[in-house]
Amino acid sequence: MVILAPSFRIHKRQINMKILVCISNVPDTTSKINFTEDNTSFDTHGVQFVINPNDEFGLTRAMWFKEKQGATIHVATVGGPEVEPTIRKALAIGADEAMRVNAEPTDGLFVAHQLAEVIKNGSYDLIIAGRESIDYNGGMVPGMIAAMLNYNFVNTCIDLEIDGNTATAVREIDGGKEKISTSLPLIIGGQKGLVEESDLRIPNMRGIMMARQKKLSVLEPIEAIHGTGDIEFEKPAVKGAVKLVNADDINQLIDLLHNEAKVI
Repeated sequence: MVILAPSFRIHKRQINMKILVCISNVPDTTSKINFTEDNTSFDTHGVQFVINPNDEFGLTRAMWFKEKQGATIHVATVGGPEVEPTIRKALAIGADEAMRVNAEPTDGLFVAHQLAEVIKNGSYDLIIAGRESIDYNGGMVPGMIAAMLNYNFVNTCIDLEIDGNTATAVREIDGGKEKISTSLPLIIGGQKGLVEESDLRIPNMRGIMMARQKKLSVLEPIEAIHGTGDIEFEKPAVKGAVKLVNADDINQLIDLLHNEAKVI
């Protein structure tokens, strides 16, 4: 007699991806910018601060992974208590937990060291940062974090898909786009195209109320060097007044182009 054992299948349990989105607290682009202390310090008085737009594109893409693949999203920033409204907005949009490193983000190298420490302690699969912040436009932090942690890195990223441990990314290059396949853990420098502006989310009342109950940890900074320092700020020169020349006075036009504009 032959006894047939019941057939069965072994299903691998899907491990949820753990994502960290790095957030910068930047002035709204409509804010009037001024400097103090002989133009050596940025004047924050009366300035409205927001989530750095490149970071907001990344947070929105992380929300897609949360909704489609069950990912967990943490957000982190470097700054004092004044940045908490910005990071609370990230929680209201849908992040699960937030961390604030309690230090002034004086330069890119210092910020990269602080965020790298957060990443090491959090064992994240995917780190999403903006390619640059819109205030100082350094464009350094994501790449430096990747170098410190020896993680794979894709900058100017405009599309990202994750399948298991494999990431497929598209990034902008001069004159076109490049499609890349790599493995996790991965850090990207995201920008518009990762999602479109129309995809960005405005926190609703339920999200705002839930954000108040979500965990926001304050971490003390690690010892790290400050690689650069600001010497002086200068606003762009005011545009000169426009001179109108009669259409019939070609000699005056030539004289102005030659002696004042010095283009001929």
